[in-house]
Amino acid sequence: MQARQTILLIAMMMTVMAQGQESSPLLVKTQAGWVQGVEQEGTNAFLGIPYSKVERFMPPMAVEPWEDVRICDHWGPQAMQMTYGKELTEDEMSEKNSCVLNVWTTDLKGRKPVMVWLHGGGFDSGTSAWNPGMALAKKDVVVVSVNHRLNILGFLDLSSCSEKYRHSANAGMLDVVAALQWVRDNITQFGGDPGNVTIFGESGGGGKVGTLLCMPSARGLFHKAIIMSGTILNVNTKEMTRQLGEAVLNELGIDKQNVDKIQEVPYKELYAAGQRAMAASIGTRKPGTPMMWGFGPSPDGTTLLQQPFQPGFPDMSNDVPIIIGTTFNELQRLAYGRPMTMEQAREELLPVFGTDTEEYISAFAEAYPAHAPQDLVSIDWLFRPKTLITADHISQGRKANTFVYMFTWRSPVNGGSVHGHELKFCFNTLHHSKNELPQPTAEDQKLADLMSSAWAAFAHSGNPNTQGLPSWEPYNAENGNMMIFDHTCKISHNPDRHLQQLINKHCFKQLDEFRKTH
Repeated sequence: MQARQTILLIAMMMTVMAQGQESSPLLVKTQAGWVQGVEQEGTNAFLGIPYSKVERFMPPMAVEPWEDVRICDHWGPQAMQMTYGKELTEDEMSEKNSCVLNVWTTDLKGRKPVMVWLHGGGFDSGTSAWNPGMALAKKDVVVVSVNHRLNILGFLDLSSCSEKYRHSANAGMLDVVAALQWVRDNITQFGGDPGNVTIFGESGGGGKVGTLLCMPSARGLFHKAIIMSGTILNVNTKEMTRQLGEAVLNELGIDKQNVDKIQEVPYKELYAAGQRAMAASIGTRKPGTPMMWGFGPSPDGTTLLQQPFQPGFPDMSNDVPIIIGTTFNELQRLAYGRPMTMEQAREELLPVFGTDTEEYISAFAEAYPAHAPQDLVSIDWLFRPKTLITADHISQGRKANTFVYMFTWRSPVNGGSVHGHELKFCFNTLHHSKNELPQPTAEDQKLADLMSSAWAAFAHSGNPNTQGLPSWEPYNAENGNMMIFDHTCKISHNPDRHLQQLINKHCFKQLDEFRKTH
């Protein structure tokens, strides 16, 4: 059956070439071989294209060419991660074969801007399958999404053990660089412009975008960046990640002279050893902590010059236009499902803000005059303060513009504007979001059209202005220019600066303590 399929595909390919065409809507030649896509909602989709081959803890290598036409009509395997009770097949999750990407395009002969999506999940988990790009591709762009190595396989620092592993601490991000190199070398065949590439991501994906802005090997492979809810500060230092790497070996009973034995350790055993090693060495991060460490990128002065958002990026990225923003509630526990008086809100705020509680309430009222008591305890205390600090910093002295937004649309399910809610709007995929939005309204769809159009406009020119939005001017600390994305989009100017200063003062004490000792 496979042989017959291959013969038919080769015959189809020869027919296409005989007609004087370089490609058909579903058949494209990449540098490694031919791929056949599938039609998805009016776009040509190519799913699960390999862009690299990998060996454990080593930098990505060139993918091996294939002779037959490769059928790319389904998601490729996600990177190894803990699935907690659900066993996945090799086709669904793989260590060797997860460096795959997906492409959505409407015109193989076009020269469209390219938008490369980096999924969330921190640096620990996730998959590009969460956010299909077919609807965004209809906004006159080519969309690419990427799977890459995560957690201990992507970020175990063994550099103190052997020169062979000098890049192991950043292998997962080197995968992303390899994906961008694939875009440079192949995207023209899919109707994309390799000279006009925008990277964008949310949560951990936003952190990956920030990290790429600090990686010399990524320089020139992208030209614009969108950072969505991504400013959790990575505080890894080389000293910390080397200590963690040696602790992992200790947990596994492997000495540094025999470090290669780690290649033989099964993934689940390796992951578990990594968690024990973190607890025994640099400490385990708890969800909601205002910084991250452990199995994530590590600055070494060469592969990664510095950590992003501390407060900005290296000078090498000064010419990259940036959109950066957050949602109103992010990861904060919501109080919208229960009645609350102002006095009850005050009682919940006291343990956090202490003697500044009244000042916080006053600053909140100034920023959001129409607020409810529940808003006081449900607003984001994690992303917005550092996003504001970063936006202030990068908007000064850079060649490129900075644009800031806040997404305040509220879900009819939970009443909040939480972490990740904006994704179905910027991807224009409300029809794929039945659990979060069972019955989208005309206003919801209008917002999705506007937000996805703004993202695509930015990919075209570095300017996110689009018909239907109020004029969105570049940000600086003085004008505080911020686009509010909601059923009624509007521009706000420094609405919450004092409020965010109070949140930064009281909600980042763990970060302050860390900086005192490092």
